[in-house]
Amino acid sequence: MNTDAIPCRYRHDFHHSDASAERSAWRVVGLTAVMMVIEILAGWWYGSMALLADGWHMASHVVAIGLAALAYWFAREHARDARYAFGTWKIEILGGFASAVLLLVVAVLMALESLDRLFSPVAIGFNEAIAVAVIGLAVNLASARMLHASHDHDHHAHPGHVHPDAHDHHTDHDHDHHGHQHHDLNHRAAYMHVLADALTSVTAIAALLCGKFFGWWWLDPLMGIVGGAVIAIWAVGLLRESAKVLLDREMDDPLVGCVRRAIEAGDACVEDLHLWRVGRQRYACIIAVRDPHAQSPEHYRHRLAAYPELVHVTVEVNPPPPEPA
Repeated sequence: MNTDAIPCRYRHDFHHSDASAERSAWRVVGLTAVMMVIEILAGWWYGSMALLADGWHMASHVVAIGLAALAYWFAREHARDARYAFGTWKIEILGGFASAVLLLVVAVLMALESLDRLFSPVAIGFNEAIAVAVIGLAVNLASARMLHASHDHDHHAHPGHVHPDAHDHHTDHDHDHHGHQHHDLNHRAAYMHVLADALTSVTAIAALLCGKFFGWWWLDPLMGIVGGAVIAIWAVGLLRESAKVLLDREMDDPLVGCVRRAIEAGDACVEDLHLWRVGRQRYACIIAVRDPHAQSPEHYRHRLAAYPELVHVTVEVNPPPPEPA
């Protein structure tokens, strides 16, 4: 049996955290915290459930986006810590998962409190509540702009792979598939919190305007229920995607088939194959090969040269079983 890690690596930092995203996250935390206090106090003082829901939602965002910023910081600080066998990228994914859980909890609480207000209405100070909600929306849009700008910077700083035309026909398909996985789940979680906040601000403004001019008091808590449902859907989607990475559920990835076809282009047979993500568009792979014309692990590595997203490959080469006597 011939086993070799190709290439031999001692560095475990397969992924580099984006400093721009980290800075933007901390700025958004500060801005959101100030507006959170204003909205919660105003919602309580003027009796607006929609405004209170928006303020509570902002409170969750302060925690969630703070978690995202801390995840960036921790991943960066420990990027070269050899105790993390495949780097610290999944710390960022864990931050995104935690944010999604918090987002789901807040969505449920919003819906429950709105239901209570629907059956037990209270007087609302519409003019004051509308003014505060508009300011809250402006803060949300500014926060979204900051996070979006850092996301654009990340894409320009870390362009995707472009496979040369000389590669086999599977390469273009693989490149197309991995393009959508380039996004940062930790950043996406923070961005979704801001978008959810913007949604609750818009629904709060709409409900308050209708309540003021048409007397539709019931629309205020109803918008809280609708907003909670939409946010819950977003949270579940993010939970599924981040959980997939955390649990290494990657064997349905098209790259698995590409690796298998590349290795088996001859008499070789892939007996065992494991693939998992160690960064955005970065994969580790363990392959056990049985070949009647056994070659060195380097030989099989060359067969995978068309896939630069494979940043850590371990190849085990086994000879064919002996002929029966």
